[in-house]
Amino acid sequence: MQSEILITKESKDYSLIDSGNGKKLERYGEYTLLRPDPQALYIPSLSKNEWIFDAEFARDGSKAKWNFKKDLPKTWNISFSDLVFEIRPTSFKHTGLFPEQSKNWDFIRQKIKGANQKVSVLNLFGYTGGATLASLQAGADVTHVDGSKSVIEWARKNQELSGLLDKPVRWILDDVVSFLKRELKRGHSYDAIIMDPPAFGRGGKGEVFRIEEDFKKLLDLSFEVLSDNPVFFMINGYASGYSPLAYKNSLLPLMEKFNGNIETGELAIQEKNSERLLPAGIFARWSRQYIEVEK
Repeated sequence: MQSEILITKESKDYSLIDSGNGKKLERYGEYTLLRPDPQALYIPSLSKNEWIFDAEFARDGSKAKWNFKKDLPKTWNISFSDLVFEIRPTSFKHTGLFPEQSKNWDFIRQKIKGANQKVSVLNLFGYTGGATLASLQAGADVTHVDGSKSVIEWARKNQELSGLLDKPVRWILDDVVSFLKRELKRGHSYDAIIMDPPAFGRGGKGEVFRIEEDFKKLLDLSFEVLSDNPVFFMINGYASGYSPLAYKNSLLPLMEKFNGNIETGELAIQEKNSERLLPAGIFARWSRQYIEVEK
């Protein structure tokens, strides 16, 4: 159970050009965006004159907005990690893509393809669907739950762009805790669970989720809807102050019940022209061990 760093590197349509002074400079396709990042506590590698961007998300006191240096389309598409995503600069600084998740998506594909069974996946706080689409690619049935109607529509758009419209997915607009309680009453179970709980969030009917108060309840309910032959369980985290060890400890009951393996660590993005890594979150994931059968 060694801790590791999962690194996302530059690809055709995405790169982290530089970071520092509390900001990050990224390329999404042909457009370059500048956004705040509290993890970039250090000095940038490039000079100020080399920080050339098409749009910047800037904060002025309690106000925040995008400042555009040239006309950008409201949305544009990029290819990333064998999927296609619609990029959209939002009012809350996000773009619809979390590139640091690419290694987790590789893990998801590998575990589903190697399971030797039909896998049902539950993706909680599914956002714009990266993990959902990777699961569909690998042949799973997916239930995608999020509290935002517009975000679910965005995820469905990414499904269409990625050529996965014929794959089996349920899009659920709901509070995740409420949904899990109903699934228990229905007797539904899942072979794999992915969750990306925010520090604070709201469900479809205004339900409040606070990670320090509700994570244990979320985890307990998720364990209860896990099938008797589970494949994997993944937790991602962006809430400041939490350690991968805390998430690892949360998954120990799965080790006690099913054996298997737990991996923990950090997610990071490597800068385009250096070895430096921008911290981008934490993860813990349990998976079942497979016995190779000689043919």
